[in-house]
Amino acid sequence: MVIPVHDVNPVRGTPWVTYTLIVANFLVFVFTPGLAGSVAGDANLAELCHYEAFLDHYAAVPQELLHHRMPRLVPTGDVGVGPQGPGCVIGPPGYDKSPELSVLTAMFLHGSWLHLLGNMLFLWIFGNNVEDRMGHIRFTLFYLVCGYVGAYGFALANSDSADPLVGASGAIAGVLGAYLVLFPRARVWVLVPFLIFLPLRLPAWIVLGSWFGIQAVYSSGQGVSQAGTVAYLAHVAGFLAGMLIAWPLKPGTPPPPEPRGILFGRQARRAP
Repeated sequence: MVIPVHDVNPVRGTPWVTYTLIVANFLVFVFTPGLAGSVAGDANLAELCHYEAFLDHYAAVPQELLHHRMPRLVPTGDVGVGPQGPGCVIGPPGYDKSPELSVLTAMFLHGSWLHLLGNMLFLWIFGNNVEDRMGHIRFTLFYLVCGYVGAYGFALANSDSADPLVGASGAIAGVLGAYLVLFPRARVWVLVPFLIFLPLRLPAWIVLGSWFGIQAVYSSGQGVSQAGTVAYLAHVAGFLAGMLIAWPLKPGTPPPPEPRGILFGRQARRAP
């Protein structure tokens, strides 16, 4: 798995939507109740119960998306003592939840720093060019549509799942699919783990095509021991949606400049 760090593909304007999405995701992560202790590994029981209740309220749950009904019992966020000792209290939901709206809120929730940073890295590198081609408003709608396709695509294949679905991965996968269609020949600097991290400049079709291939394999349960902990199928669905939506824009998209003598996107200086 290669790690992209920069693409050689300049934009014409400032990608305000991409920047806003990145900032919003970081702010939501920092202020998610109970998450700080959970990520650090030193959360107490009260924080864990609070976080579990928060996810149940704002995350997308496949059962709810398909059947459009709330469960009778949900985590309340309180701590109680039962026959087996202290634990999180389960009770009737004290709120009304829209399953459709939960897909939107779930796009801004992440379960760990690694989850957040990985998603935002891909959005930072590839989102600006897709936004530049689509425009701010169309890119915003595109991002949301891909997120919804990813969530519902995963839910259709996991209709009995009651596990919360969080993350912007479906929407960002759509951005990657669009980038592959619009800029397949753009050069992307990546780090390849081989004893050490080797920097290479590869065409986008290799970087993003291999990423999609890995997601497709993992979504089938092959090559990964815990496929259920990551919604790989949401990545696949979002990616395909992004490709389809961006396809009509391909004929009018100018090719990226062919880089010459460039190191990590900056013009290399010649020795005097």
